[in-house]
Formats: sequence, structure tokens, C-alpha cells
Amino acid sequence: SLASTAVTCFTRGLDLRKGTEDVLCPANCPLWQFYVFGDGVYASLSSVCGAAIHSGVITNAGGPVRIQTLPGQENYPAVNANGIQSQVLSRWASSFSVTAGPKKAALEAVGRSVSTARPSTGKRPKKTLDKKAGNKDCKADIAFLIDGSYNIGQRRFNLQKNFVGKVTVMLGIGTDGPHVGVVQASEHPKIEFYLKNFTAAKEVLFAIKELGFRGGNSNTGKALKYTAQKFFSLENGARKGIPKIIVVFLDGWPSDDLEEAGIVAREFGVNVFIVSVAKPTTEELGMVQDIGFVDKAVCRNNGFFSYQMPTWFGTTKYVKPLVQKLCSHEQMLCSKTCYNSVNIGFLIDGSSSIGESNFRLVLEFVSNVAKAFEISDIGSKVAAVQFTYDQRPEFGFADHATKERVLSAIRNISYMSGGTATGDAISYTTKNVFGPVKDGPNKNFLVVLTDGQSYDDVRGPAAAAQKAGITVFSVGIAWAPLDDLKDMASEPRESHTFFTREFTGLEQMVPDIIRAICKDYLDSKQ
Repeated sequence: SLASTAVTCFTRGLDLRKGTEDVLCPANCPLWQFYVFGDGVYASLSSVCGAAIHSGVITNAGGPVRIQTLPGQENYPAVNANGIQSQVLSRWASSFSVTAGPKKAALEAVGRSVSTARPSTGKRPKKTLDKKAGNKDCKADIAFLIDGSYNIGQRRFNLQKNFVGKVTVMLGIGTDGPHVGVVQASEHPKIEFYLKNFTAAKEVLFAIKELGFRGGNSNTGKALKYTAQKFFSLENGARKGIPKIIVVFLDGWPSDDLEEAGIVAREFGVNVFIVSVAKPTTEELGMVQDIGFVDKAVCRNNGFFSYQMPTWFGTTKYVKPLVQKLCSHEQMLCSKTCYNSVNIGFLIDGSSSIGESNFRLVLEFVSNVAKAFEISDIGSKVAAVQFTYDQRPEFGFADHATKERVLSAIRNISYMSGGTATGDAISYTTKNVFGPVKDGPNKNFLVVLTDGQSYDDVRGPAAAAQKAGITVFSVGIAWAPLDDLKDMASEPRESHTFFTREFTGLEQMVPDIIRAICKDYLDSKQ
């Protein structure tokens, strides 16, 4: 049959289930919102319509596309084509290619394309419009770094305030929605108000209206560095697990250097956007210290984090596209740190040689490792399985979305007591605990805790786990044989194998395990 599936701008290869599928891409998808990895062969994490435009099979007018599933590969290259910058990915489990789909299907889609073309954050479902709560779908803590220099002047400063006000209203500020604050850049930066000061759009609008123009040089670099370091503290209202964003408004060009400020912001996990207005003309370029100032400051130089407006006059049409960017939390690449982007599964030995009181020490170790991570529905996740001859899933990655609930679930694990079949337990965990998240955005880790010799083979199951993209750490206590521990651990085995004679020695290992997980996370991102 020629029936093709209507998809949205955001459907990814991994959302499609068949080996070959005909899909119909909608028209007018915003190009900057596409996430595409590779060139010709795309990682299944990529948007299918984005890949189709990137490879030239369709244009932004949409149309029929045939998606062919392919095996995963190493090294998907970054290539700029047809208005889309694809990104590098070092390895992914599956891929796809795109070719032109059957023409007849195009007719059926005409009526549908409009409704699917809307980006997820554009039209809010009515239910989230609880006034006080704000737009719950938009997860962001935002500092607007406004230009208060002589470059912009009093008249355009007021137009800038109007624009920021409109963005604020459209964001849907509220207790559970985005929070915003404002910093003014001029000779010296001044924090005008913090995230915690207002949670209603009305109050923010009033505060913006009251802002006075400071004048002076446009030391944007100085202001950006200051904002990244000082603005997002918990006592000033920053929220854990919510992306931190600085939107820098720049009229013309900065008087100082932005490069160092950009580095500091990235180190602090802050996503920097630059909105450049009336950028330098050809005759002004001689006065600009560094023509590439935008690329040096933004979170990633991939086109997503820079935004241009020709002038401060008639900017209303620029409000919505900017808001859509600020609400795309999965695109906030600079928020991703090892603490909020990993899944950690604990495989806990419940055999009878351990005993009740030592079992509690094992659970304490698990809690202390879990505690270090930012666990949330968009952050890191934790799961636990206990094993003897059998396996007992204690909780899965999707069961607990807050750190408190995870820690309480760990405390409530009861001791099984029995034999030791570690190999079986690893196979069980790979399939049932990691299976459901294998194509997700987080990096997967398995920590195996055992106090003795396994009755079955551990080498095969551990190799299969690693092949499925799981990094394995082995933690041995008391009588656990070093050969078993090394056979289970990921390469390089030395840095993935831990051992202590006594159960009380587990406590000292906590920082080492956390550091090792973060090192692996960072290495995988290089």
C-alpha cells in the first residue's frame, strides 16, 4: 500500500518501528530546531525530516520520504548542507538512510501537514495554562543580559525593554514554568533582579519597565562572565536540574573580549545565546576587535544559539522563534554534565555469605553514589536489581523521578539471602533494566557489587552488556576473586575494577566511583 505515516518535525529514526517506512514530512519545520547526526547515513537519534532536508531529498516544503533502517556505526560526521548543520556522534546503535518516497502519498498529507508542523513548544495545550504555575512544558532559568551601553542609546534601550517584555510574556512565567532575571551590561554589570524575585509575568513586566539606562562602554564579556559566576546560585533562585540560560542582547559589537566569558559560562553549565541586533556593517568592521565574537561566546557554534535581528524596530515577529529556542530543553547542550546525563544501574549481591548488617553497608554505598547525581525526569536516573540464584528487580529507571524517592527506595530494599549467579544477573539487567533506555539520551553505567565467586560464567554476559553500550564497573568485597572482577569490568579494566577486604571499606570508594563515571562520561563526549 502507498499509505505513508504523517510524522512531525521532531520524529526521530528511533521512533519508527519498521525496517523500511514511508513517511510524510510536514512543511515549514523550523530548520534550527532540527537535530541531525551524520551525513548520508544518519544516527537513529536524528530527526527523519531534518535528515531528509539535509540530504536534499526534500525541501522545507515537506513531502514523501522513504526511511531505511541500517546498522549502527562509529563516527557520524558533521556536515553543513541545505541550511542544516549536522552534528558529530562518535557511536550509535542504529542508523537510517533517506530516499524520495512514493509520490502518490503526498496528496493525502496536504490536509495534515499544518497541524504536525507546529514545534512542540509553540502551541501550548490548554491544560498547562494554569496562570500561576505558568508554562510547565518550558523548563528554563533565564538571565536576560541587556545592552545598556552608549552604543545602543536611550531610544533603542526602551525598544529593547519592550522586546524583552514580550519574550517574557510569551515564555509563560510561573511557579512551575520558566523563571527570569535581568542583568544590565554597560561599563560595569548590574544585576537588576534575580530569578527568585518574581514568578508572575505582570511583576516582571513592571520591573523591566522601571529599568534605567546606565550608559558607558559595552563590556559584554565582563558582564557575561559575572552573570555566569554570580547569577545562578541556589540562594538567588536557580533550580536544580533546570537548564540555566543567558540571553545576551548586543547592539553592534562588544568593547571587550567575549572568549574567556564564553569558556567560563560553559564550565558553569550555562547555555549562552547571543541576540545580535544591527550587526556591524562593512564600513564598521575595522572598529570591531574580533569579528568572530558571536561564535566565541555561544554555547555551541552550531547555529542554534545565535539569533539576529536587523534593527530594534518592528521586532514582534522575532519573539516567538526565540521563545521556542529557549524552551527546547533537550537542545541545551551546555546543561549536559555527567551529573545530569547518566543512567546508573546497581546490581547488588544478596547471597547468604554477606549477612544482614553488611548488606546495609552495601545499600549505604549505593545511596552515597546515587546522591551525587541530579536525578529527575529530564536528568540522571537510577535503577537497582538484587540477585542470588534468581534476580529481583528492586526498581527501574522510570520508577522514581526524584532523588528523595530513589534514596527511599534504596533504603527499603530487603535482603534476599541465597546463592550467587552473577552472570545470569548481568544478562537479566542488560535486557530488562537497560533495554528500555538503550536509545535514550543518557549514557549507561552498570555497577556490579559482589562478595564472592560466581557459580556461572561472568565473561560472556559482561561482554554482551558492554556491546549494548553499557559501561561496567565491578566492585568486589571480601572473597570476590580478582579474575571475576576484571572479567566483568569495561576497558581499561584497571580503572573499572574496585576491591576492598572489608565491607566498611566501601565508604572510601564512593568518590572514586563517582569520579570514574564522570571521566567515562566526558571521554565519550570528546
